[in-house]
Amino acid sequence: MIALPIVGVSAVDLTWRSSELSTEQSLSRQIGAADARLNATSFGSAVYQNPSGDRYEPVGGYRDFDPSKAKHENVPVPSLLPPGAQTLQDSHGSAKVRTTHGLLDTDLREVDTASPLVEGMLTLKRGRLPAVAGEVIATDSFLKESGFFVGSELTPRGATRSYRIVGAYELPSALNTPQIIAPPRTLLGPLDRALTQAGAQGLGVDDTFLVKVGGDGFTWNMVRAANAKGFLAVSRTVALHPPADSDVPLYAQQRKEGSADDYDGSSARAVELTVLATVVGLAMLEVCLLAGPAFAVGARRSARQLGLVGANGGDRRHIRAIVLSGGLVIGAASAIVGTALGVALTVGLRPVLEEYLGLRWGGFEVRPLELAAVALVAVLTGLLAAIVPAVTASRQTVLASLTGRRGVRRANRVLPVIGIVAIAAGAALALYGALSGMGTLVVAGGSALAELGVVALTPTLVGLFGRAGRWLPLSPRLALRDAVRNRGRTAPAVAAVLAAVAGTVAVATYQHSKDLQARHEYVASLPAGAGMLTNREDDRSRDVPAARQALAKEFSLAVRADVDRVVVGKPSCDAYSTEPGCGRLEIIKPPENRCPLYESKNGSSDFSRERLRALRKDWRCKEQQYMQPRDTVVADEKLLTVLGVSDPGAAAALRSGQAVSFDRRNVKADKITLRVVTDDGQEQGTPRAGDDPKGVDKVFPVHQTPDTVTGYGIEVVLPPGAVRAAGLGTAPFGTYFTLAEKPTSAQRQALAAGIDRIGIDAPVTIEEGYQGRDSLAILALTIFAGLVTIGAAGIATGLAQADAEADLKTLAAVGAPPRVRRTLSGFQCGVVALMGVALGTAAGLLPAAGLRLTERHALEGLISHSGSDQIAYVPFAVPWETLGGLLVLVPLGAAVLAALVTRSSGALARRATG
Repeated sequence: MIALPIVGVSAVDLTWRSSELSTEQSLSRQIGAADARLNATSFGSAVYQNPSGDRYEPVGGYRDFDPSKAKHENVPVPSLLPPGAQTLQDSHGSAKVRTTHGLLDTDLREVDTASPLVEGMLTLKRGRLPAVAGEVIATDSFLKESGFFVGSELTPRGATRSYRIVGAYELPSALNTPQIIAPPRTLLGPLDRALTQAGAQGLGVDDTFLVKVGGDGFTWNMVRAANAKGFLAVSRTVALHPPADSDVPLYAQQRKEGSADDYDGSSARAVELTVLATVVGLAMLEVCLLAGPAFAVGARRSARQLGLVGANGGDRRHIRAIVLSGGLVIGAASAIVGTALGVALTVGLRPVLEEYLGLRWGGFEVRPLELAAVALVAVLTGLLAAIVPAVTASRQTVLASLTGRRGVRRANRVLPVIGIVAIAAGAALALYGALSGMGTLVVAGGSALAELGVVALTPTLVGLFGRAGRWLPLSPRLALRDAVRNRGRTAPAVAAVLAAVAGTVAVATYQHSKDLQARHEYVASLPAGAGMLTNREDDRSRDVPAARQALAKEFSLAVRADVDRVVVGKPSCDAYSTEPGCGRLEIIKPPENRCPLYESKNGSSDFSRERLRALRKDWRCKEQQYMQPRDTVVADEKLLTVLGVSDPGAAAALRSGQAVSFDRRNVKADKITLRVVTDDGQEQGTPRAGDDPKGVDKVFPVHQTPDTVTGYGIEVVLPPGAVRAAGLGTAPFGTYFTLAEKPTSAQRQALAAGIDRIGIDAPVTIEEGYQGRDSLAILALTIFAGLVTIGAAGIATGLAQADAEADLKTLAAVGAPPRVRRTLSGFQCGVVALMGVALGTAAGLLPAAGLRLTERHALEGLISHSGSDQIAYVPFAVPWETLGGLLVLVPLGAAVLAALVTRSSGALARRATG
């Protein structure tokens, strides 16, 4: 009980310290053997930075910064350096690389890996470094995800040549990064030019420079000189010997603007220490709650020896010293064993821990003082757990100790009162913190106080549980009465289970409530089970039919609705083309159907709060909840089937050549107006409030669906015949579909590979409804609570058996069946587990309710401030499945486990002489 937490704490300390890099180690991984790394900022003007180079601002701050006035001078890096300085360019980009499975987003990099300046930045695992154009090295992470190996050839998407992998390496501080490194000017430049010539978006290469200046290194004055030219610098000299805060212009500027941070990190360290102290304190409390009864039973079984000490002249101090010495010895032994096991466990699991953390340790860091402090915690825990048993044993009379009589202890009448007061005060404090907006800290404090009150009330509650024994059969009745009569060992075990279960219930309830809120707020893009294939490259519309065929080949489709887009100009024109002859199609809302809130020059500031509330209820100001690639599409009635439209008039309208509208704001007198806007020099995009773009209007007869019918973001569906009659062209855009069978992972991968071979960017999405958040954390907490419950209940059961050995022998002597001993043990364990889980469940609901009330109060304040009448939906929901598992399965499992490991019969002892 004491050594196990020490194993965990010492292992965590060693892992934390070993993974914490020194400044020199961190610099070696960032800048290799160079003195500094320089890169131009995006401001294009002078900047201020902090000494570490991870924060910077334009000179004058963000408030007065005008990007349009930035000079963006192309300053050569050598001009920033003293004569004789060395420079090495290190360039980064990102692109998709073709792999054995499809396409993988990969970090592309160009740097001379043979240069001594890169030493420490990467570690070659096997193979060799690239030497000529066409050779690259790849990280182990890339090789694992891509299915490649050293010797394979890879091709970035859009590249005109392939590259051979000649080596594998790893980034010590980013083990999970898929990255490729090529010699300078052999990968990024050619690929960027190839993409640009093909009309695709370029790589956006980021160039940084490693510099070696010699002498005193890259000093703070050099850093400030580079900042004046718009460069950011990470300097080894500055990081190892940082300047005073008064010499850092960034700090002075932030103080002037009132945005100064905690530069030395003292606040963050204080928070870390507070959290660490809280965790250690709770761990000690748990161990003391479980170890205390063990010492009590041990002292009780040694009562005769302690009585002999008193009979031979020993006083109460000697009795206390003997029991406390036992706690000291056990604590010291636990400290030694636990620390040794923690070190061995960390050494053995180091490779696994490094892979999990994603970085290589700088070394195996052992800090004797910290391990000594951890060991001291074990010793103190042993002493604290033995204090109450020592005091109790010292108060026992010599006669009672020698005869084995326990006497009758009166129940503590003060402790229940303290518990009730603490529960009431904690609940009131948590409720006040939630409703007054004082924050989660007050809620947490109140919840903790209430939980401590439940712990103080545990002995009384255990007594109340005993009243249920009159309705139980023999074995559970004996188990319950034994637990009630020996509250000294039952109550601490129940309290330990209570504490573990309360935390799990609080987190599970809060997470379940948040998940229910997210499910309510989730907006589906399509009906559940429907999907769509959409083309992102309008100039590749000719390839859409091939993608549709690939979809139909790999997926089992129930309904397939091919969708086109309206083309204004050449078929290659898209919605954002600025080429001559290209234009766009816009829906023109009638002026009387437009929301005044959106038409006003100054927006919501032109209206009073009452008027805002009225407008937000106006049907013209309804906000769009759904998102689709296009608001106007060309399709037949099959699209309505995919969208789940049950309005029979909509399908009939499409068949008769009428358009279908899903937004009545677009319709006037059963007509809808679509404006063809051609390139006339006007800036394309959303027109200004109150203005309509100039163009040619096309009016279509339209069928308006009821307000209860949604188009999932599609506002207008045009029949193909009506588009042709209006003199407009169309181009393939995508396909909407419903599935006959849910596709497997293999089918999805095969479809992705088929679309990739076509060379079109046409993603396929399937609406699967709201997917709850990962419940792995909740599952882990539940398992943890179950293990603590079973462990605490098992310890309490073992203590009960040791304490009641005489009663068990009496049962065997009077002829009780062997199974009574086993069933009694099982029910003893189950009773403790059930009481702890029941009380922990009740205690854990309070903090979750308090946090949800806090969030509801904050959300209601935001809604009220915005002038909306929207009702805040912040539900408080109990996860009955989790609670059911804790309330039923955990006590049942503890009882069955205890019954299985208990012997059916014990050795009979001769009758003691009177």
